[in-house]
Amino acid sequence: MEQGQDIQTFLKNAETISMVDVRTPAEYAQGHIPTAYNIPLFSNEERKKVGTTYKRSGQKDAIIRGLEFAGPKMKELALQASGIASNNQLLLHCWRGGMRSANMAWLFKTVGLESLVLEGGYKSFRRYVLSFLDDDFPFVVIGGLTGAGKTDALRGLEERGEQVADLEKLAHHKGSAFGSLGEKTQCTNEQFENDIFWQLNGLDKTRTIWVEDESRTIGKNTLPAGTYMNIRSAPVVFLDISFSDRVDRLVRDYAGFPKEDLIGAVLKIRPRLGNQIAQFAIDAIKEENYSKTAELVLNYYDKTYRYGLGKRDQNLVFNLPVADSPCPAEMAAQILEFAKQNGITG
Repeated sequence: MEQGQDIQTFLKNAETISMVDVRTPAEYAQGHIPTAYNIPLFSNEERKKVGTTYKRSGQKDAIIRGLEFAGPKMKELALQASGIASNNQLLLHCWRGGMRSANMAWLFKTVGLESLVLEGGYKSFRRYVLSFLDDDFPFVVIGGLTGAGKTDALRGLEERGEQVADLEKLAHHKGSAFGSLGEKTQCTNEQFENDIFWQLNGLDKTRTIWVEDESRTIGKNTLPAGTYMNIRSAPVVFLDISFSDRVDRLVRDYAGFPKEDLIGAVLKIRPRLGNQIAQFAIDAIKEENYSKTAELVLNYYDKTYRYGLGKRDQNLVFNLPVADSPCPAEMAAQILEFAKQNGITG
């Protein structure tokens, strides 16, 4: 018999044992446990046909139909599992810890692999994730107007050994109309939540966790309600950087992208910029006057960010003047010293 494991034991074992998700590629793409390999028992279409057979003819016929699909693939499935096993052990799960995981555990056992099966399957993992993300975390927020270098600050803090949760990196989006440029396609929101959990679960909740100030949405992804409220109620180190330095940073970060992509980003916020300002920004892109475009766009983003900042508890907003656009390491050093002096961190 395969060994059933509760979610906490299963995740602890995932630190040293390879994990196999036997659900279909479509289920896996919708959301999966980070680091899990997908070795599907059925293809998307096969699972659909098995489900149809179950509804029309019952369990017995559905099992026989499933065997028709799985039988020819048994050798390949066993070889894939053997190739990733850790000391002849595998962590294994399907959707609910039912027949798919039981059948695959039996198959793997025939080639000498012990399967540690997640009780309740991926469904139990999702319940655990959503509960975990409702917890309180010791966040300190890096704030600042667009172009202030908040992401660079996070990078510098991480390089100094600080705990960082880079939500924009997990979302594959930099959080503005221009945020998708140079990024991978965003994952589903379910996977975004799983990835946030995976990062936070690996951190020490007795130490500060640095995050960037975010809206509830990052591109097409939405932060879990608990995580967002945690960020909104946390202390903010506001990076006060000059307008000209912020323009220079935006030009440095975005001017290298194709003009049509930059124009497309401006068009996304055209209703908020107004037709005239949006056209001025587009004309500046065509003329390669990227500083002018940045200035026009910043006027919009600054108003939006200041509005959100104004709704925070102002006793928790700490203004840190930053001059001369320091490198990430220098910015991190300033932030850590400032946070210590103001009692934000120990």
